[in-house]
Amino acid sequence: MPDFFSLPRERIATLPTPLEFMPRLTEELGGPRIYLKRDDLTGLAFGGNKTRKLEYLIADAKQKGVTHFITEGGVQSNHVRQAAAAARLGGMQAELVLNTPDDDVPLQGNLLIDDLLGAHCHYAATGPDRKPKMAEIAERVKAQGGVPYIVVSGGSDAVGSQGYVGMIQEMNGQLAEQGVSPRCVYVANGSAGTQAGMLVGQALFGGGYTIKGYCVVPGGAEEITQDTLTLANQCAAHIGADPVDPSLVLCDDTQFGSEYGCPTAEALEAIKLLAHTEAILLDPVYSSKAFAGMMVDIRAGLYANDDAIVFIHTGGAPALFAKVDLLKPILSR
Repeated sequence: MPDFFSLPRERIATLPTPLEFMPRLTEELGGPRIYLKRDDLTGLAFGGNKTRKLEYLIADAKQKGVTHFITEGGVQSNHVRQAAAAARLGGMQAELVLNTPDDDVPLQGNLLIDDLLGAHCHYAATGPDRKPKMAEIAERVKAQGGVPYIVVSGGSDAVGSQGYVGMIQEMNGQLAEQGVSPRCVYVANGSAGTQAGMLVGQALFGGGYTIKGYCVVPGGAEEITQDTLTLANQCAAHIGADPVDPSLVLCDDTQFGSEYGCPTAEALEAIKLLAHTEAILLDPVYSSKAFAGMMVDIRAGLYANDDAIVFIHTGGAPALFAKVDLLKPILSR
């Protein structure tokens, strides 16, 4: 086994995050015992799963003497929010390239937090326009004597994915302490890095459960499965681990809906159900769609009452404040 714990890491997350049993949710759904791994509570600028990745990305950037931390996402990206905070702690200027068709972007949700953190926000019309914009910013930084560091969407590269290698070791210890042997661990899959890191972590640290990802970005299950496998193997190679077994990469696209960022009726039900049973908030873009997929499996009778399953709560609640119109079907007025 490679010496994973000697890898460069900047300790900016509040860890370990809790692994909590959901008694009211379990009773309401009438299925297996449901546990949440609370990665919405990583602590950095309202938390979320990207903070684990940023611990490794910021450490790598600091070793390279970086002055400007450049990354990308949608205008309500959870990743760029956490990246802005991580860059601030690392002594770097955050340069965020955000795509939006809106000429007058409302300063709300994640974007408001980006602004409060002093990030420089640059706007692009579409997702494909982001990378040329990042390259342009990097050239300008170099011309001014700075050192740029470009991070892909979601922090999902071989370095960032290490965060979820370590999460598996952390979660396995909590499962053992609580005497829980889950059959399946559910997670949202956007830029592939979270699920990819989890697969490498399971290969290194064990765990007799299935890891099932739900696609929340366009592309379809086949493409995202391949992207996840490719990234998992890049991460494994980076830390000196063996390649991941392709048969273990499970991605489901049935909960994607009509478009990225638009919650389905099932996702809205998931938001309302978890809020009403456990007073925990899911975001409308990522976690709610994966949670809806988990609910489908439970209602289909895939599990006995004495089974256990785990849902990885990846955070993103600030996006709720920018999606009020989409939430109207579950609001009281």
